[in-house]
Amino acid sequence: MDETKNLLKKLGLPTGDSSEFYNTDKRFPDGAQYRFEIPSVEGPRCLKTVIDEALKYKLTIHRVSQGSGIMLMTDHEIKEMLKMAKDHQMEVSLFVGPRATFDIGAQPLTPAGKNIGLGLRGMDQIVYAIEDIKRGCELGLRGILVADLGLLWVVNQLKKEGQLPSNLVIKISVQLSATNPISVKILEDFGGGTFNVSSDLPLELLASIRQAVSIPLDLYVETPDNFGGFVRHFEIPKFIRALSPIYVKLGLRNAPDIYPSGTHIEATAIALSKERVRRAKIASDMIQRYCPEALMSQVGASDLAIPEV
Repeated sequence: MDETKNLLKKLGLPTGDSSEFYNTDKRFPDGAQYRFEIPSVEGPRCLKTVIDEALKYKLTIHRVSQGSGIMLMTDHEIKEMLKMAKDHQMEVSLFVGPRATFDIGAQPLTPAGKNIGLGLRGMDQIVYAIEDIKRGCELGLRGILVADLGLLWVVNQLKKEGQLPSNLVIKISVQLSATNPISVKILEDFGGGTFNVSSDLPLELLASIRQAVSIPLDLYVETPDNFGGFVRHFEIPKFIRALSPIYVKLGLRNAPDIYPSGTHIEATAIALSKERVRRAKIASDMIQRYCPEALMSQVGASDLAIPEV
């Protein structure tokens, strides 16, 4: 295996999964090691709950993300959400709406076809997705969540050509399921600005991914049930030391899948947002107890995709 490992080393890649504890010196542009992300913030009322709870717990929430899609929010809802986030200097990342599971094809819903994830089927869906992104950007959105490799590439090209904002942050969904350093490096090279790693990877494998890329890694330290339901709070200090820059992301175990969300289940979505912030408080206390020296970004860091409204 030595010859293969030497070839990988010449390419600047790790030669295996780290067998020893790995401390990284990579950081966010402000020098910090970690930030907090609250996912599944499905609209302005959920965001208001997140903000109120964060103030109650004296927490800094750097990013909120949403999963139902830009296309399933009204202009008024998006504007309201972006205005609140701007006022509190938070990044908002909205999922691009079109996806395989919204399309009429059956394969993504079958046991063997789930590997398709939330990818896009055909060029029409690519066009729809770009239109979804353009609408969001026109309203002031500067952070999007993508789950398709082709869409990632074309959005990056449109940014280069000035058709989309140059400061648009492309967050890559866990649904893309890149689980080795080379695959994640390709996503970075294609324009990914931040990547949600798979939640079931051991620290050694995650550390090898960190060695290969510089973009922030987003990691569920508590994972929704449909992604495995892992609760990895005690590993957070190790994650920060080994994977910085990292978004500590609080999913929620024992919670319903609410995608796509809407007013018909808004009370549930709000309740879940409230509990996710409580979980973030638990995570923050864990960090202060076991690695108080770790550096967290302050409010309004310059590279956050804060809405422009």
